[in-house]
Parts: sequence; C-alpha cells; structure tokens
Amino acid sequence: MTEKDWLIEQISERLSFYQSITGLGFVRKVETPAQMRAVVAAPGSDEPVKHETLEVIRADLGDCTRCVLHEKRTHLVFGVGNPNADLMFIGEGPGFEEDRQGIPFVGPAGQLLTKIINAIDLNRDDVYIANVVKCRPPGNRDPEPEEVEECRPFLDRQIDTIRPKVICALGRVAAQNLLKTEEGITRIRGRIYSYRGAKLVPTFHPAYLLRNAEKKRECWEDMKLIRRLLNDAE
Repeated sequence: MTEKDWLIEQISERLSFYQSITGLGFVRKVETPAQMRAVVAAPGSDEPVKHETLEVIRADLGDCTRCVLHEKRTHLVFGVGNPNADLMFIGEGPGFEEDRQGIPFVGPAGQLLTKIINAIDLNRDDVYIANVVKCRPPGNRDPEPEEVEECRPFLDRQIDTIRPKVICALGRVAAQNLLKTEEGITRIRGRIYSYRGAKLVPTFHPAYLLRNAEKKRECWEDMKLIRRLLNDAE
C-alpha cells in the first residue's frame, strides 16, 4: 500500500467513525478508498477528477438554460463521434444546419471538415467533434465570454472522458478560448500546445477556408503535423 492509499484509507475510516458517533449527518456517503482515489486530483491539475461517460455528462447538461443562448436555439449540439478518439476537433459553436439537426459540423463547413479528416487517413467515425458552446449564437456571432464559461465545464469533462491524444482547435474563437489568449489564429496556428493532457494544434476554421481558399495550404501543414503527432503517440 502506498502512502497515498494509506492516507485515503485513514480518512475514510475516520469519517466512518465520526458518522457513527454523531447525529449531525454531515457525511451523506462514506466512500471506499478505491472510490475516493477516483475523485482525488491535485488542485489545478489537468487530470480528470473522476471517470464518467459521455452519457452521464449529457444527462447532467440536460435541457440547458444556463445562458441566454438557449432562448433561440432549436437543438442543443452536444458532440458526436468516437468516445475513445485519439483526435478531437473543437469548433466555436453550432451554425444554422447544426442547430437544425443537433449535430456539429454538418453544413458546408462540416463537409469540408470531413474532407480534411479523410485527407489524414481518418473517417468522421474515428474522431470526436464538439464546440466551445453547445447552442447557436444568434446570427452566428462570436459567443460571449460568459456563454463560453457556462459551457466550459462540460467541454472539459468531455475531453477528460475521451482522453484524446491530440486536439485540433478550429478557428480563432475556439483557439483563443481554449488557450486563454488574445492572439490571432494566424499567429498561433501550426504550434503545439498542451491542454488537459492532450497536444493541442490550432488551425483555421473550415468556414474561413471556404472564404479564403489560399489558406488551405497552411491548414494542410497543420493537418500533417497532427498526423505526425498521432503516429508518434501510437
């Protein structure tokens, strides 16, 4: 038994003892040492605080009304793909088609994203796709900071559950919010960052590439970097 396991066991036994001799009811449930280890993480750690499933996270999110974006949405767009994906794409938020269908990246930008995924020898079923906000901002405006922060815990829980080796942040809004930076996507793309145990590579949003075809070459360089990172992680 390690020193950490011994300490957890002692805490568990002491809580059980206090519960047995008091009528205060300050402990609702005494967990076993194994259960306690599952939720112990250092403050500020990127480690998941507990093991859970995407279904549990979706149930916790519920019919979310935590920010104003719920008022005009058609569907909440949670995420889609392989729950054990090595590669996760994160965009900024649902667009018109995504809001209508409840699935991320199904409009013209999504069709381009599918081609990008195929170009690095993967299929959409191999990856996981989500956004920093799960409801469509009116008029496709940028999500407000408070809207992002309401969604952030659920996105982080998705990442912790999937445990991707590589995250691709699609576009300025996603990259700036994940990395907590104000630098533009042109400056930060093509570099490797760390986020919650994964390597994060920002690149241009597919919708931007549809309007600026000359940037596709740079996006392709980012995708080749992501492919190398995935190969190295095998």
